[in-house]
Amino acid sequence: MGIFESVDILGVRVDDVSWDEMLAAITHLVKKGGTHRVATVNTEYIMAAQRDPEFACILRHTEINVPDSAGVLAAAWWLGHPLRERVTGSDGIYRIAELCAMHHFRLFLLGAGPNVAARVADILAARYPDLIVCGTHPGLADASVVTGAENDAVAEQIRLADSDVLLIAYPQIPQEKWLSHNQAKTGAPVAMGVGAAFDFVAGVQKRAPRWLQRLGLEWLYRLIREPQRWKRMLALPYAAWLVFWQRFTKDRIKDET
Repeated sequence: MGIFESVDILGVRVDDVSWDEMLAAITHLVKKGGTHRVATVNTEYIMAAQRDPEFACILRHTEINVPDSAGVLAAAWWLGHPLRERVTGSDGIYRIAELCAMHHFRLFLLGAGPNVAARVADILAARYPDLIVCGTHPGLADASVVTGAENDAVAEQIRLADSDVLLIAYPQIPQEKWLSHNQAKTGAPVAMGVGAAFDFVAGVQKRAPRWLQRLGLEWLYRLIREPQRWKRMLALPYAAWLVFWQRFTKDRIKDET
């Protein structure tokens, strides 16, 4: 599945898509109807897909897998398929809100802590006066629980709100699993996980300065502010080794043929 040219990074499809192309695709998919997902793929996603077959399958069945991290851009370049730009959920929330305001799409915000989504709705509505935020919900306290009566009730709330675009701000892997299990029940034509974006918009967390983002060091800034993330960072050098090996074996096969 997928509608753009892409690169395979350790078995995960990452699309070569620009901001404008992603927004145009979202517009088309909302008008088309059905249910469609946009995944923001970073190194953590790629490594999770190595050990979690369910998650790997989820990423194969999205319409768009945007390159969300500097590590993904570097891996694509090393594999000989450079991607044009980084497309992140943290920046995308503003662009998608603007798109929804322009086309009068109804936006639903799910996730983050108590009252955070509601605060984000107020901030975005003030920034984009034509924006229709048709509902907000903090989601369940345990994001790893993606099925059951409580989740059915959340999905029903989103459906009754007649949502066109659903943004979900759960931890990164659970948000994709929640959408895989529940998006069809919500009736939202387009859904996208945005991770910590609600917290950034609401000021609950501070995002890395722009100059660090441009250098591809946003991960280091978050590690300094959240030292408990260090175990997750251990996956980065292993990912680099696997990508090196993917390129090496590909070149070796090419030389032998």
